[in-house]
Amino acid sequence: MEVRPTAVAGRFYFADANQLHQHVTQLLSPYNEGAILDDNQTLSGLIVPHAGYVFSGSTAAAAYSLLKDSKDQFKRVLLVGPNHRVAFRGCALPKHCSFSTPLGNIPLDTQAIEQLVNDPNCHYNDHAHAEEHSLEVQLPFLQRCLSDFELIPLLTGTVDPIDIAHLIEPYWDDTTLLVISSDLSHFHPYKECNDIDTKSCQKIEAGTPLTSKEACGYLGINAANTLIKQQRYQLQRLSRTNSGDSPHGDKNRVVGYVSYAISR
Repeated sequence: MEVRPTAVAGRFYFADANQLHQHVTQLLSPYNEGAILDDNQTLSGLIVPHAGYVFSGSTAAAAYSLLKDSKDQFKRVLLVGPNHRVAFRGCALPKHCSFSTPLGNIPLDTQAIEQLVNDPNCHYNDHAHAEEHSLEVQLPFLQRCLSDFELIPLLTGTVDPIDIAHLIEPYWDDTTLLVISSDLSHFHPYKECNDIDTKSCQKIEAGTPLTSKEACGYLGINAANTLIKQQRYQLQRLSRTNSGDSPHGDKNRVVGYVSYAISR
């Protein structure tokens, strides 16, 4: 199949293109002036949540709003997220030529993908990508905030974060935006979620590895932090919330969210 169709449109975000565009614009609107990076920093990457937009969209928007002044800089997005449905070893890449959302199709960097699958930690696995939401929910934000770009969608399975870092590093250049997709703790009561996520964010900011109980995308976060240390990049927290903060959320069963900017 040439195009991967949407899997979660109509559930995680609007399936209608006009409604989706309006909703993403609305989520970004509190940041019309743009979030502010620390002095003399240039944006290189983002860490963003991947729940339904009514729950985590505002937290994601705090990060995506930073692209306002660099939408023409990034010609490629290296998008890394965890699998939720299909168990596999290593990292999964698609054979598709593009990914579809209600806002249109995004071309994949098929040349880079062909190079990546030569690595023993990578393989083609369209089945893993077919129903996965962790990457897909980022796409409408990217389409709204960037000009033309190509995509490398990398799903993580059972793999060492050091190996993910080795995969990422050659492709993370000045014109490639790294996006790490991850939620924080899952299904704790509201206060317990806040306590866990406070400690998890302290660990992220200290460069201390997370576990799967602290973030579903812990492998991607740990891989990014490996490169942040090596390259002496900066990590800046932008927003932290949880599903209990949404009027649609259940405070007895909460999922945590955070967004970060990675800059150099």
